[in-house]
Amino acid sequence: MTSFDTRMQALRAEHEALITRRNAAVLPGNGIYERWRNPVVTAAHAPLHWRYDFDRRTNPHLMERMGVNAAFNAGAIKWGDKYCLVVRLEGADRKSFFAIAESDTATEGFRFRDLPLELPEAGAPTTNVYDMRLTRHEDGWVYGIFCAERHDDAKPSDPTAAVAAAGIVRTKDLATWERLPDLKTRSSQQRNVVLHPEFVDGRYMLYTRPQDGFIDAGSGGGIAYGLTDDLESATVGEENIVDPRVYHTIKETKNGQGPAPIKTEEGWLHLAHGVRNTAAGLRYTCYMFMTALGEPWRVTHRPAGALIVPEGEERVGDVSNVVFTNGWIAEPDGRVFIYYGSSDTRMHVATTDISRLLDYVKNTPEDPLTSGASVQQRVALAKGNLALMERA
Repeated sequence: MTSFDTRMQALRAEHEALITRRNAAVLPGNGIYERWRNPVVTAAHAPLHWRYDFDRRTNPHLMERMGVNAAFNAGAIKWGDKYCLVVRLEGADRKSFFAIAESDTATEGFRFRDLPLELPEAGAPTTNVYDMRLTRHEDGWVYGIFCAERHDDAKPSDPTAAVAAAGIVRTKDLATWERLPDLKTRSSQQRNVVLHPEFVDGRYMLYTRPQDGFIDAGSGGGIAYGLTDDLESATVGEENIVDPRVYHTIKETKNGQGPAPIKTEEGWLHLAHGVRNTAAGLRYTCYMFMTALGEPWRVTHRPAGALIVPEGEERVGDVSNVVFTNGWIAEPDGRVFIYYGSSDTRMHVATTDISRLLDYVKNTPEDPLTSGASVQQRVALAKGNLALMERA
């Protein structure tokens, strides 16, 4: 056996061992959800034939020719019996692309399809793409909305100047994707747009995030919504705030809708990300709120603080101290799988159910917005528990 063959055998064995590695819930958890011990998708899950040239004439040392740096921030959907993630992968060249990883189980065994997605362009070529949200809409299509980044040609001398638009694709089989024109809004930047799963007064509803800069929200007020007559030429005129940014909270710097909301008998469950600044840089966490069934723009419950924060290895990566979600799957039996990226590097899963999420959003106190009022909430909880302990 040649050194080429020996190396190929070792690479394939290591790759297969990673994909077939068993996962386990970390117990007892916090009662709201269970984290799972291993990431469900990493850069190392990328197929070897995406990364290595297998031709021993042109690559006698079996070198990695096109490295994959990260796999994170995946949209999620149940397709037949498969759990499917549209993962954002970043190559060693810094260019992101999308690919579908699927598994028969929700918490392990994710394997990428043979080829990444090749999305058609819409107008000027897209320099980079980010974080696709998937929505199975009542019109019969599955839509994917993602950030399409292009250089800001109004600033030709600044190589860092970027413009974010909401790219839109749709499919009926997760194999063939039709590209629609980018969303048009009054905002100069739209990096975080999500499609609501149902029509609202016969129109498509979009959760947007108006912001002034590619990174900075500026005057953007938070998660907004707007309506459009169609998605073939989607145009949102007026954007109204659903969930605002708030001083000295986890969403002080900016916030954005995560995946499309889940419909329950009591309201729409929303999962979002909030960002605040720290001495160590921006900190991303995930939080929840609920809106009214007939008025999905009206918040009915807003539990204080974060649902998921970066812990352990999740805190370290290309962009550290970050958790971010744009995909979850709700099963008919009430189980919910939350897929979240950590530090722009890898994908994780947390498991819960509709009953627990409703309990959490309805019965967790709202942020009173001052330290004094917050400690009063905590003292009341402690006193109540102490009285129960004394009677026990």
